[in-house]
Amino acid sequence: MTEISMSNLAEGAEKLGATLDSYQLNLFEIYYRDLVDWNNRVNLTAITDVGDVQIKHFLDSLTLLPLIKRISSESFRIIDVGTGAGFPGIPLKIAIPDIKMTLLEATTKKARFLEHIITEIQLSDIEVINERAEEAGKKSDYRESFDIVVSRAVADLAILAELTLPFCAVGGFLIAQKKGDITLELEKSLKAIEMLGGRLSSVEKIRLAGLDDERYLVVIDKIKATPLKYPRRPGMPEKRFLR
Repeated sequence: MTEISMSNLAEGAEKLGATLDSYQLNLFEIYYRDLVDWNNRVNLTAITDVGDVQIKHFLDSLTLLPLIKRISSESFRIIDVGTGAGFPGIPLKIAIPDIKMTLLEATTKKARFLEHIITEIQLSDIEVINERAEEAGKKSDYRESFDIVVSRAVADLAILAELTLPFCAVGGFLIAQKKGDITLELEKSLKAIEMLGGRLSSVEKIRLAGLDDERYLVVIDKIKATPLKYPRRPGMPEKRFLR
């Protein structure tokens, strides 16, 4: 089997303050190979070039690392809502092995891929939930049980807040990865965030070599419990967002 260079990933991670050893880089290489292999049968990603995956998936996921390390201790619970093929959750778990990671994905075929890759690279303290956020967010095992909630390219913030904040413990954080001009999106989401027990904390601009578009991390503090009526039934957050 031809070795795949993970030099772009290693160099980019160093700039983010994370040193990936040879074992971790090997896990990313296996992850890449299986992502491309499964993508022939399951629609996981439109990005398959090895250099692009390292930057646009792996490193883009790892841009959360400096912020996560700044706001939390080493041992904490994270849920990645709408993780798709595992971004940003699996790269974060590889980079910070001590965290307890939950991957929430509604599409069964994608959830099967996640279970496969977790077994393949032998990750521990990580689970896959194959459910919609509206359903899982009502369950006592998950509701307000996580220190940090992350989500990448899932929905507008007003919708995303309803899908994610119910998972976040009071005192915890939601970190949403967004791109482009989000000024209006932020403005429209403030009421929903407040209704769901959150408060906008900061918006951090991300600069990553190889990515031309503007990227941000939107940080929302969970300051009080989410009312029990949220999230609403499946489909409702998208049809009629809170305002």
